[in-house]
This record gives sequence, structure tokens and C-alpha cells, in this order.
Amino acid sequence: MSRQQTIENEIEITGRGLFTGEPVTLRFRPAPPGNGITFVRGDQTRPIRIPVRVDNLAKRNRRSAVKNGTVSIETVEHCLAAVRGLEIDNLEIELDNLELPACDGSSMPFVEALESAGITPQEADRHVFEIPETIRVSDGDAELIAWPGEKNRLDLIYELDYDDERLPRQVCRFTLEREQFIREIAPARTFVFQDEAEQLRAAGLGVHLSYQDILVIGQDGPIENTYRFADECVRHKVLDLVGDLMLLGSFVSGRIYARRSGHHLNHELVRRFADYRAEKELEERLHTAPKLDIRAVQRVLPHRYPMLLVDRVIELDGDRRAVGVKNVTINEPFFQGHYPRQPIMPGVLIIEAMAQLSGVLLSQKLEHTGKVAMLLSLDKVKFRRPVLPGDQLVLEVQTVRVKSRTGQTFCTARVGPEIAAEAMIRFMLVDADPV
Repeated sequence: MSRQQTIENEIEITGRGLFTGEPVTLRFRPAPPGNGITFVRGDQTRPIRIPVRVDNLAKRNRRSAVKNGTVSIETVEHCLAAVRGLEIDNLEIELDNLELPACDGSSMPFVEALESAGITPQEADRHVFEIPETIRVSDGDAELIAWPGEKNRLDLIYELDYDDERLPRQVCRFTLEREQFIREIAPARTFVFQDEAEQLRAAGLGVHLSYQDILVIGQDGPIENTYRFADECVRHKVLDLVGDLMLLGSFVSGRIYARRSGHHLNHELVRRFADYRAEKELEERLHTAPKLDIRAVQRVLPHRYPMLLVDRVIELDGDRRAVGVKNVTINEPFFQGHYPRQPIMPGVLIIEAMAQLSGVLLSQKLEHTGKVAMLLSLDKVKFRRPVLPGDQLVLEVQTVRVKSRTGQTFCTARVGPEIAAEAMIRFMLVDADPV
């Protein structure tokens, strides 16, 4: 098993964002084992931390971005590709603006900075996601196919074929290894066709760039520029894919074939990886001893049949996060009338189950011992799939805010990998036995 790595010293890069043109200073900092890659917006009133995970993705065109609430970090893929190519597991990346510096449109400036900072091993094993089975995502003519490969190795094949005479078909076969990445992939720059560049400029994006700053491909090739490789464009698509795969939060091992894929499809593949991993982790947790069995749950919650909707708590992280289970059977009394010929668990009871688990979580704080969480309000409630007899409803709640008399949690309910419902719930904390 390989060891995790971080950098030895802090180092800065300055420049302007590729799309926004905003000036920015980026600082790489070492991070402890298990931290992963985390962006920090240091220009906010209070620094905003954004872990690199697919669930923090922001929806964007032509780039990858992550967000925390309304605060985002734009165009992260070139930097993340450098991090992966140099096999760095833990890193803090602080910015004083919203977009990373474009530099020359490749990963090479980030590689050079990180190498000069020094890369050092840590006393922890590396987390690697081994592609478990054939997984395919597609969008029209674009597709990505992933399948198992050699352990701790990532093999990529990218076929770039836009059926455009300005950019003939190119194919890149690449095994992700540090020196090969630095030599063959990191220098490849982002590119755009001339008509696309004009559209972006008309939309106010990239207006600060010249033909020397970015590869703009016209009818006769790059305008006022030259290729670094005869197949530089397909190499850059490989670079983007390597960077986007880091959104899983761990290294990926296996084989991936890509045809005409872009950031959107790359993200979909990473989501499929994340869903598979979450499902397997949940299966493991479900087969371990619960943190709270039903008797312990009854000691915390005042609810009883037929309104006790948490069967057990399988994960409890202090007063920050809890995961619980509700086994839904045809014997539930509400199925008699909801509905006799098409039994579906009422949405209000799914909300109630999430609220009850929230009560368990909020009770973990010492000052809330002996108090009951009474529902005050609901926000951002969404129902995404029906819950049927035989389903196992996995509830997850995370603390958003807790005060002496009130609490707020964000809750999700899943059946397998699918989200059945989610909600933001506010509570009033009252004495369990008011006089």
C-alpha cells in the first residue's frame, strides 16, 4: 500500500483567471493525513473551506468548479490534474479571489510550483478507488467507459473526433505515471475554436486573453500560436479527465475509455463512482453493530408505536452527523390507507423519520440532555422517489446550527444509492417533561 503525500513548504502562484480575468494569488499549503484536497477562499469575512468532492460541484459550462453555499472556486481541473499527476493526497489551496490563475492554460505551472515546494510522504495509507465493474455514461455521441484494470494503476484512452476539418481525429493512450505525466500531459494547453472564442468574448468571458495566451484554432490551425505537441488537443482532454477524476476525493485505479467527453460527462462518471462507493460503505456499516439499537433509541426519543420511525443508529459522529435506518414493511399501519392498491410511505412520515434522527443527534450535546426536539419549520423539502414496502430507508442528518434553545439540521433519506427525500429542518428544544 502506497503512503499518502503532501508538500513540505508553502508556495504561491499569481495570475488572472481564465474566464473572469480577475487577478488572484494562490497559495499551496501542506495538509495532514486524511485531509484530502481542500480549497480555501481566504478573501471572505471568514475563510470558506471547500473540500474537493463531487457533491460540492457547481454547475458550469466548459470548466469544473466547486462551491460551499454561494462561495465558489472556478476552473479547478488544471490544478487538480497537477496534484494527481504528482501523487499528492493532502493539500490546502488558498485563493484571494474566485478563479484559479490560468497561467498558460496547462498544468505545468502548478506542477513546477508543487515540485519546488517539495513533496513528502506521510504516515498514512493512500485511499484508492478500484473501478469495480464496467460502468458507462454517455451523452449523444460522447461517452465514457470505465472497467477494472491493474491494481493501483490508471490507464486512459481518449479519442478526440469532432468531425471538424480544423481538428483531425486524435487518439491518446496514456498510463498515469508521475514522470510521464510531467513530460507528456502537463504541458498540454486548453484550446478553443475561433468561433467559440468569439462567442465567449461576446458573453464577456476571456476578454483579457490574446492569441498568445490560449490556443485558438482557426481554419489553418492555431492563430498566432503553435502546438507544443502535434496532438496537443487530445492530450489536454486527458489532462482535464485526470483533474476531474480527483473530484471523487481519492485516486482512481482501473481503465477508462473516453470519446468526445467533456467536463459534464466526466462529472457524471465520478458521480457513478461515488454512488458505488457509498453503497458499498453503507452495506459494510449495516452489517456492523449499531451505535444505538432500538432500546437505546427509545431511551433518547419519547416516540412509541406507531410513531417511532428510527429502528437503529448505525453511525454517530458526536453532535455533527448521524446515520440511521428505518426498515419499511407492509405491516406498517399507514399502508392500510396510503394506498391500499399501491402502498407508498407518506412523505410527511419520511420527514418525521428524518426529524426523529435529528432529535437523536441534537441530544448528543450535553446541555440538550433531557430535551425533545420539536419541529419548527421545514425548508428546501424535496421528494425524489417513492418509498415502498420492503425498502430500507437510510437516514442521514448533519448539524447546520445549534443554540441553547434551537437547532437546525440538513437531512437526506435514501433507498440504496437513490435519494428519496431531503429537507432542512429547524427545531425548538424543549424540556422532555414540562411541569
